[in-house]
Amino acid sequence: MKSCNMYLFYYCWVFLGLVDAHTHPVWAGDRVHEFAMKLAGASYMDIHQAGGGIHFTVEHTQKASEEELFNTFRHRLLRMLRAGTTLVECKSGYGLNLETELKMLRVIEQARQLLDSNISSTYCGAHSVPKGKNATEATDDIINNHLPKLKELNLNGEIHVNNIDVFCEKGVFDLNCTRRILQAGKEIGLQINFHGDELHPMKSAELGAELGAQAISHLEEISDEGIAAMASAKCAAVLLPTTAYMLRLKQPQARKMLKEGVIVALGSDFNPNAYCYSMPMVMHLACVNMKMSMKEALAAATINAAYALGRSHMHGSIENGKQGDLIIINSSRWEHLIYQFGGHQELIEYVIVKGKVIYKNERVMGY
Repeated sequence: MKSCNMYLFYYCWVFLGLVDAHTHPVWAGDRVHEFAMKLAGASYMDIHQAGGGIHFTVEHTQKASEEELFNTFRHRLLRMLRAGTTLVECKSGYGLNLETELKMLRVIEQARQLLDSNISSTYCGAHSVPKGKNATEATDDIINNHLPKLKELNLNGEIHVNNIDVFCEKGVFDLNCTRRILQAGKEIGLQINFHGDELHPMKSAELGAELGAQAISHLEEISDEGIAAMASAKCAAVLLPTTAYMLRLKQPQARKMLKEGVIVALGSDFNPNAYCYSMPMVMHLACVNMKMSMKEALAAATINAAYALGRSHMHGSIENGKQGDLIIINSSRWEHLIYQFGGHQELIEYVIVKGKVIYKNERVMGY
């Protein structure tokens, strides 16, 4: 995907607003204690099987009020905006029962209506298998109870859900369960955009290409056949360099995907396990760890990320007819947005959404 995403203007650079194609920003409960476990060598699945990880967050999110979830979500979106993100994909998935999943989706809908951020909403009720159920039982519950309710609420205009997501992984939802859920979501009008081939090779990429998925995320363990299938199907690969960094995983094969013609997008994977709000930092990691060029990373965080969300007709480039979401950085070279690791706080002067300035950088006086 190619388009114009920046202009030089009076020693400042005007960029298109950044697009974060994968986040989990609605949750309660602090998992900072798990960071020490990871540093001591515990794997993602070690923590998961010990009752931590997703299930720890699920327990706290189920107990949290809608107001509490909205207030923390609002704060997180504000931090993303200050880092230049003007369109963000936001998932549910820390409920795992219908009541809490709907609570999370209502919070996302409230933010979509009240706040300045552009939001793509994703139902991710198949983020993990709920306690007391096996994967088949959870799949049946989602297909028979969750999705019909989502269809009803979408039709009534109470919520607006764009995408359906499943964590297709060994010990979570296998390929058959994933196929059933994604197909059922597609049948009620949801766009397929799911987690695949992260910790184990699952042939998720091949499945996504077969089902007409708009995007698949992670893909650290994608096969050569999966790469070819995604390129042929024009299915975007949403790569998440923070995840590979935090979990010390094998890096996604960004260079091979680009060479084979896959549309490569980027996301922060913001969640309690990968606590990063900053797409400039994500682009930096993509360049250093996945060997992407700075221009490739910028495209992956703008037009390609918008494509992954099915929104490239309105977002992702500076063109007539598209929404006026821009950021202005104080630098004579655009590359500083990526080069300065964690430097966006000083670089970003303005964030503009729909043609309106919604953030102006106020520096500390006297420095």
